[in-house]
Amino acid sequence: METIHILLLLGGGFVAGIINTMAGGGSLLTVPLLVFAGVGGNTANGSNRIGVLAGTLSAASTFRRMGVSGWAGISRILVPAVLGSLIGSILVTQLTDDVFERVFGLVMIPVLALSLRKPDPKELTSKPQWHPFVSALVFFGVGIYGGAIQAGVGLMLIAALRRANIDIVTTNHIKVIVTGAFTLFTLPVFILNGDVYWLPALVLAVGVGLGAFVGARITVAGGERVVRPVLVCAVVVMAGRLLGLY
Repeated sequence: METIHILLLLGGGFVAGIINTMAGGGSLLTVPLLVFAGVGGNTANGSNRIGVLAGTLSAASTFRRMGVSGWAGISRILVPAVLGSLIGSILVTQLTDDVFERVFGLVMIPVLALSLRKPDPKELTSKPQWHPFVSALVFFGVGIYGGAIQAGVGLMLIAALRRANIDIVTTNHIKVIVTGAFTLFTLPVFILNGDVYWLPALVLAVGVGLGAFVGARITVAGGERVVRPVLVCAVVVMAGRLLGLY
């Protein structure tokens, strides 16, 4: 690795850590940076998970220290998401990435509407609006995508969690917990397949971890006023990228 690669991975990882914590889609930056550093496409997808894991652990611990708790009832989200992610990580080599990513780009439009919708006060409840079976299917599907592709899974989780009328700060805490959990379970699949290039992955992880720490503090301090604009930008940029607009 050259010095320029190290600097780009650290700097890009820092920015991606903030984006991933406040919204999602940071992997659209980090995976190309890994490729630029000489890591092959499939290996970049696997190596990126090291940074994702570092970022989620950093963000989750920062949220907890700042008094945000997203652990209540999380098992109904975590279990199907982890199961789905294991399937996704195993099947990823059989997916047609181009078609899947373009379809996902189209899906980002309703995802944006769902994630930004402010629930009517009359709808607020301590229970999710979805039937438990429907909720399990939704997070199982999100897990499959996260295990296979990763990029943008945070945005999908935000959309699903906001549907359950959870405030944006707690939503982001739950999001990083779930993402960290299924990354932890799926990472061995990529390691066993030889799809992790450790040196650039660890350099990236340092940057992402620092960015996630900053992103979590900004989220708690600014709340929806700060998070929502970042979320809008992340969704628009990701949708355009996956649709091949730039």
